Amino acid sequence: MKYVDEFRDGELAGTLATKIRSEALPDRTYHLMEFCGGHTHAIFRYGVQDLMPDNVKFVHGPGCPVCVLPVRRLDDAVELAERHGVILCSYGDMMRVPGTKQRSLIRAKADGADIRMVYSTIDALKIARDNADRQVVFFAIGFETTTPPSAVAIRQAKAEGLTNFSVFCNHVLTPSAIGHILESPEVRELGTVKIDGFLGPSHVSSVIGSEPYEFFAEEFAKPVVIAGFEPLDVMQSALMLIRQINEGRAEVENEYTRVVTREGNLKAQKLVSEVFELRQSFEWRGLGEVPYSALRIRDAYADFDAEKRFDISEKQSREVKSCECPAILRGVKKPTDCKLFGTVCTPDNPMGSCMVSSEGACAAYWTYGRFREPRKTAREKAGKEVAA
Repeated sequence: MKYVDEFRDGELAGTLATKIRSEALPDRTYHLMEFCGGHTHAIFRYGVQDLMPDNVKFVHGPGCPVCVLPVRRLDDAVELAERHGVILCSYGDMMRVPGTKQRSLIRAKADGADIRMVYSTIDALKIARDNADRQVVFFAIGFETTTPPSAVAIRQAKAEGLTNFSVFCNHVLTPSAIGHILESPEVRELGTVKIDGFLGPSHVSSVIGSEPYEFFAEEFAKPVVIAGFEPLDVMQSALMLIRQINEGRAEVENEYTRVVTREGNLKAQKLVSEVFELRQSFEWRGLGEVPYSALRIRDAYADFDAEKRFDISEKQSREVKSCECPAILRGVKKPTDCKLFGTVCTPDNPMGSCMVSSEGACAAYWTYGRFREPRKTAREKAGKEVAA
């Protein structure tokens, strides 16, 4: 298949659904975690869950980079803009995420802080060039997909001698988080959910390749299938996981072969390795402290590290009371289990990051309205929606 429409074909979706129903053993339940928020939205947008038999269940994971950023780091970004008076550049998804006392970047901007939404690191560099008398900080977030552009910006700033540009680095790593979900006693104490296999992230894997998941699959005996973002990608990947589980295998398979290779993007990996190194530990919302799960800027580029350039104070940060976003990110709860969902927490008035981000589970539930309709009605509509 060559075109996007082919990956949304209703007839092919029906064929895959029939295969899944025939191969899913009736005497067991399959819990498949889609790590990536993009998969969550595809599942709800196209009604993929409604095409599954009742014993095949998708578990929403922490694969939303905006959602997993802890409140403390968001509060630090607000402090950079308000206390240090920098021009803070941020991707749009972070602007409305509530921090401590519902303080978000957009509220800080309304109160006079110079916070600017950018679409790329190129925009942030241009702002630094155009404002030589001001310090400009790029608020860098994201998984392995958005890390190379941050590395490019830092290298470019050094090459140009932009002494007024720095990066507040919050880049995190996917394989470490997957392992932590299964292994960490702290996460288990917060609540557990059965996971039989993983839908591996798409864009992340295009950078790091499928190889990093091989040790994970062997160590924890959980199959991984790298899945594309289209509905037929997700369904085919679910079928591949079901077959592995039935056969007692725990391997890494690649459904997304049109984009992902085993080795990944070696040029991007080399660039990231030049500019960044592993942090010993980093806090994730919903997962707590995860060892070796994030990056920091190397000493060779320390002049462009906002954490070293500015004195960021220690502060008490806290989640919004009663917000279940941390539990939703662990897959322990669904958005509809949160008493704030759809009441005080809506896209117009988000209480947590899962409702703000375009990849958040709460945003998916709300946007596609799956929580509003009975399962039977949704299933009847699903085939038509995939074809639309």
